[in-house]
Amino acid sequence: MKTDKLKIDSHKLIYHIPRVHDWLKGKNIYPIYVEATLFGGCNHRCIFCALDYLKYKPNILSMDSIRHFIIEARRKGVKSIYYAGEGEPFLHKDAPEIIAFTKKSGIDVAVTTNGVMFDSEVARKSLGYLSWLRVSLNAGTKKSYSFIHNTRKDDFDIVIDNLKKSVKLKKKNKYNCTIGVQFLLLPQNYKEAAPLAGILSGIGVDYLIIKPYSQHPLSINRIGAKLKYTKEFDLDKKLAGYSKNNFQVIFRRHSMDKLEERKPYKYCLGLPFLTHITANGDVYPCSRFLGNKNFVFGNICRDSFGDIWEGKRRVKIMGMIYSKWDINRCRQICRLDEINRYLWELKNPGEHVNFV
Repeated sequence: MKTDKLKIDSHKLIYHIPRVHDWLKGKNIYPIYVEATLFGGCNHRCIFCALDYLKYKPNILSMDSIRHFIIEARRKGVKSIYYAGEGEPFLHKDAPEIIAFTKKSGIDVAVTTNGVMFDSEVARKSLGYLSWLRVSLNAGTKKSYSFIHNTRKDDFDIVIDNLKKSVKLKKKNKYNCTIGVQFLLLPQNYKEAAPLAGILSGIGVDYLIIKPYSQHPLSINRIGAKLKYTKEFDLDKKLAGYSKNNFQVIFRRHSMDKLEERKPYKYCLGLPFLTHITANGDVYPCSRFLGNKNFVFGNICRDSFGDIWEGKRRVKIMGMIYSKWDINRCRQICRLDEINRYLWELKNPGEHVNFV
């Protein structure tokens, strides 16, 4: 298996030492990374959806609000914005323009989509501005895709075709956008990871991520019988054969191992380095708290980002999280897990650390 040069199964705070240094000194740092929802609704009803409890409300983040936020966020030191969140981002009619504006403002931009709406026109307007595009594609056949994504069988062919056209457009225009696919390994689809890898290798996408399922504490969906991921490492070896030329299969074995572990940290230390914005403009610490108004820092449709981030309400909420929140109420593996492990070790070094 090739090295995961994108560090998808790790973290990237090691490239932001000045921000980490300020955090260690107790300064109120601004986030490096923001996850924002453009549209709250979705055209799929995936059986694994973590945020189904939010009811897919068709909230729309207004163009004016996100523009004002982007301009201020750039001044405050935000480095990247990832458009994903509660729904399908390309159901927002202005998504391509927002992506372009984000990049032109000096902030790196990426997006995760189910790929159905990412047709030739949307790709033409978006692809050149994206650092990466990731398509959630969780089956290798039309029949399984229809069941897992809870949608029409024909959507599978549409997504595959959109990926082909996106790869062709990228190569033609020499865009510096990484095009990848994410596959959530489930009891219902694990036999289709290899067939999908074969399809994607032929298309010419850059990577396929094989990711373990982690139950969101609030989601309505329950997958039922869980895979014993430690028994699926033969699949890792099988998929390794597809990693050749410019295509890579990233099998998140490290994350699978961690599902069997206790978290080696007591608090979520990584929250200052990112934040989450919903389609109605609410700013949350992270996706774990979405829908709970007690954890809303403020709203970018009403307030400036600076006032929200430096406001008394955020200070109060963060204090509550650090003093009262039990991290065992969070997902077993989340976006912040590797960051938390790194920061916890910085805060709590072991013996003999001077013997480098």
